[in-house]
Amino acid sequence: MLYSIVALLTYLHVLVSVAFFTVFERKLMAGIQRRKGPEFVGFLGLLQGLADGLKLVFKEIVIPEGANYYLFLFAPVLALVLALSS
Repeated sequence: MLYSIVALLTYLHVLVSVAFFTVFERKLMAGIQRRKGPEFVGFLGLLQGLADGLKLVFKEIVIPEGANYYLFLFAPVLALVLALSS
């Protein structure tokens, strides 16, 4: 039980860290390119990672015509499970 809680907290910490690094990267690139950064999504752009994640979830799934449907959808899930389990 304790290991599950520690694993969940670690996973949440990594997700939040990635969101902040995404905002930092976008602000850095905006500064380098002299344009406005992601300041318009939430307070100081802190919800930009959530907005990007929602956009990714709701994007249309394009499956090539000759591809195996189930394998094409299951491969990213398998890659994520293997990456997180190591």
